[in-house]
Amino acid sequence: MLREVLGEYGMDDAVIEADTKFHEDLELESIDLVTLSGELRQHYGDRINFAEFMATLDLEEIIHLTVGQLVDYVVSCLGSATSVRGQ
Repeated sequence: MLREVLGEYGMDDAVIEADTKFHEDLELESIDLVTLSGELRQHYGDRINFAEFMATLDLEEIIHLTVGQLVDYVVSCLGSATSVRGQ
């Protein structure tokens, strides 16, 4: 999904690792994060609420948000959804 967003800027070959920062390394703006949020919601449905996640962060944390932090959030949401269904 991130590659799709980056592809719009011709950055499909960008190196993406856990410590890659959305703003500093990938030069994504807030509108790009909104686009990514929409992609996540479309793929995972209500299990992933990226806007809610972002609301828990202060400005400095948003500026320094890494791919790994987003992956951790998605994994935790998917794990929570699975454990709730499994009860």
